[in-house]
Amino acid sequence: MTSKIMSYSYDEYIELVRSFHGFPAPGVLIGGFMVDLAVKNLPEGVLYDALCETKTCLPDAIQLLTPCTIGNGWLTVLPLGRYALSLYDKYTHEGVRVYLDEAKMGPWQEVRNWFMKLKTKQEQDTERLYREIQEAGQDMLSLRPVKLKPEFVQEKHKGKVALCPKCGESYPVSDGEVCLGCQGSDPYF
Repeated sequence: MTSKIMSYSYDEYIELVRSFHGFPAPGVLIGGFMVDLAVKNLPEGVLYDALCETKTCLPDAIQLLTPCTIGNGWLTVLPLGRYALSLYDKYTHEGVRVYLDEAKMGPWQEVRNWFMKLKTKQEQDTERLYREIQEAGQDMLSLRPVKLKPEFVQEKHKGKVALCPKCGESYPVSDGEVCLGCQGSDPYF
């Protein structure tokens, strides 16, 4: 089998995922095919951002295979719980959305078992799952053109910064008189 994910062979991509994610999670492996399909359906040379509709696994595939990361602000993660991603032009906000399509999983039952949680992780046949992901590649994905609503296009600028009068740390002035942590959003006791 000669499945390619961007410039990587399937086996090379598994090792890349292992080194970044900790283990070759099925969601990151499938995500590789999703990113590859999206990139191939964007105009050549377009500067793009990414939107990921789940916080689990898929953001790692985007960060591994594109310049879009959470750290540089080019990747937005919306916790919608859908296994989908969009790559879109930074300026026009037009792009493509790719999602894992359950209706196309017919021949790949172990992928369906994993995706629909029909088997526990312990009950899954991991080798069969990896083999089916490779066999299916992009055949279990769907793609459509999209244009993002303005409210979902992430603002890239922090704006003015000040020192919080309560804790003394820097924060975006647009957050209010004190930082969000001092407003009650601090996760620490």
